[in-house]
Amino acid sequence: MRGSTAVAALLAAAIASATPALAADPPTLLISDASAVASRLPPPGASAPRDPERRPDLARRLRRWQTGGPVYLWNQEAIAALQNRRQGNLPASRVLATLHAALYDVAVVAEKARPPGSSYPGTVSAMNVAALTILAAMVPQEADRFRALAAEGDTLHRETGLETESDAAAGKAIGEEVARAALARADGDGSQARWTGTVPTGPGRWTTKDGPPIGPAVPQWRTWTIPSADAIRPAAPPEFGSPRFQAALKEVADYARTPVAVDGAIYWAAYGGLRNYTMFHRELAARALEHGFAQDNLRIAAAYAALSLAYADAHIACWDAKYHWWYIRPQQADPSIPSVIPQVAHPSYPSAHACLTGAGTGVLAALFPDERRQFEEALKASGEARISAGLHYRFDVEAGEQIGRRAAEMTMERLAPALR
Repeated sequence: MRGSTAVAALLAAAIASATPALAADPPTLLISDASAVASRLPPPGASAPRDPERRPDLARRLRRWQTGGPVYLWNQEAIAALQNRRQGNLPASRVLATLHAALYDVAVVAEKARPPGSSYPGTVSAMNVAALTILAAMVPQEADRFRALAAEGDTLHRETGLETESDAAAGKAIGEEVARAALARADGDGSQARWTGTVPTGPGRWTTKDGPPIGPAVPQWRTWTIPSADAIRPAAPPEFGSPRFQAALKEVADYARTPVAVDGAIYWAAYGGLRNYTMFHRELAARALEHGFAQDNLRIAAAYAALSLAYADAHIACWDAKYHWWYIRPQQADPSIPSVIPQVAHPSYPSAHACLTGAGTGVLAALFPDERRQFEEALKASGEARISAGLHYRFDVEAGEQIGRRAAEMTMERLAPALR
C-alpha cells in the first residue's frame, strides 16, 4: 500500500485500538469523580481530517505514537529528563508518581466520556496537556523538551484526523483539570517538610560518619496507596550485640567477595542503585510493548501508575523504618569489612534497594505472571549485591523486600479494576 491508502489503514487501526471496553468502576487517584469531569466537557463537533499527503513523513512519525502511545512516550521523556538532571530515586519517584497518577486519571475520564467507536474526547490531547503542565512545573529546567513532545503529538493527531478540533478541546479540558489536581497534591504532599530532629546516639545506632542523614523528613511525605508511612513498617531489627546480630554481621564480614560478587555489587549500585527507577520503568516499557498494552490507553496508564505509585510508597515506607530504628551499618559495627562501593548516608535497616526492587519486581510480576521467575531472580540478585558490598545485613534485605512487596500488593489491589 502507498500514500493515502497506507495512512488511512493505519488511522483506522489506530482508532479501533484506542477504544477498548471500559473496566468496571476504575478508581481515580487525583480527582474525586470522573463522571463529573466528563459531564462538564464541551460537546463533540464535526471536523474533516486534513490531507496527510502534504506530509510524506507522517505515517513514519505517527507510528512512534501508535506503537508506544502517549503514556509510554511521556514516561520515556520524563525518565530522560530526570536522568539529564541527575535526579536520584527520592525526587524522581515523586515526579513519576505524580505524572502517572495524572495520566491514569486522564484515561479514566476519557473512557467515561467516550461514545462507542468515537475519537471524542481526544486522549492524546488530554495526556499531552496534563503531562506538559505537570512536568514543566516539577522539572522546569527541561520544559522545552516537554513542549516539543506535546507539540509533536498534537500536530500529528490533528493532521491525520485522529483527533478533531472538538476532540482536542475536550481533551484539553480534561488534561487541565487533572493537572490542577495533580499539582495541588504535589504542593501539599509534605515533600517540602524540614526535619527538625536530632540524630540519636548510643550502641547500635547509625552515625553520621558517612555524612549527614539523607532524607530524614521523607516519612512526612504523603503516601499514595498505603494508608501512611508507618502502615507497613517491619518489626524491630535484632538487638545490637545479640546472637542474631552477631551472626548477621559475621555473614557480611565473611562474604565471599569473588569477582562475580563484586561485579554484582557494582552493577546494582550503578544501574540498579541511585537511579533504580530507570531500571524498572524500562522493564515495564519493554514488556508493555511486547504484550500490546499500548493499544489500551487505560490499561497501560494503570500499569505505569501501579509501578510508579508502589515505588513511591515503598520509598516513603522504607525511609520511615530507617529513621524509626536508626540502625547501625555493618561497616560502622565492624570497620574491617571491606568497602566494595562507597557507603551511603542513611541507616541500615531496612535496605532501600530491597524496598524499591521489591516494589518494582512485585508490580511487574503481577502484571506479567508468566515472567515472574525473572523478577524474582532480580530481587534475589539485588539483595545479595548489597550484602556482598558490605552495606547491609541479610535481615535488612528481608525487611526491605517485605516493604516493597506489600506496597506492590496494596497498589495492585487499588488499581485492579483498570488492569483487566
